[in-house]
Amino acid sequence: MFTGLVAAVGAVAASRPVGGGIDVEVDLAGLRGPVAIGDSIALSGVCCTVVAWEPPVARFHLSRETLDRTWLGAAKVGHRLNLEPALRAGDPLGGHLVQGHVDGTGGVVAAIDPGSGGDLWVRLPGPLLRYCVDKGSVTLDGVSLTIAERRADTIRIAVIPHTAQVTTLGRLLVGDPLHVEVDVLAKYVEQMLAARGLGSPQGVAP
Repeated sequence: MFTGLVAAVGAVAASRPVGGGIDVEVDLAGLRGPVAIGDSIALSGVCCTVVAWEPPVARFHLSRETLDRTWLGAAKVGHRLNLEPALRAGDPLGGHLVQGHVDGTGGVVAAIDPGSGGDLWVRLPGPLLRYCVDKGSVTLDGVSLTIAERRADTIRIAVIPHTAQVTTLGRLLVGDPLHVEVDVLAKYVEQMLAARGLGSPQGVAP
């Protein structure tokens, strides 16, 4: 479990095919606290497991499922990733509940200034729009954000300067992909209502 509060930004140090997946190495020098094999780290919102650790570089194995649902397989050496260690007992929940289970990928329609932030417009896959409401939560590339506006197939995020500066959001260009994780509480509510015949089951368009 994560909160969507990015702790650091790290760069891809290596990437190579292994079996049906990919092993990716990431520089975690910016993360505070210990790192150990078996730990969960969110890489731009994707929950991944440390399989090897030679400080400050950790290796992660990306399965075919992860490659099919995310853009991590296209990340080249030097590509910057948002990093967040798993939530530990007693840690403050400053963002919202984030699982690190990506629901799909969106695309940048209007980018922001890397220093001053601004309005980030993102186009989302149709099935995910149902979970997006004004002032609701959404996770984009691992960053917990508040939806300022929904319009047709896009959402607007008012990104403050701090967020633009300390995450990768300020570096995004029009057309760049983003990992999208919608609010898991909305999905649970929908599923429970569907079980009572009051809504559509998860993953089925109304």
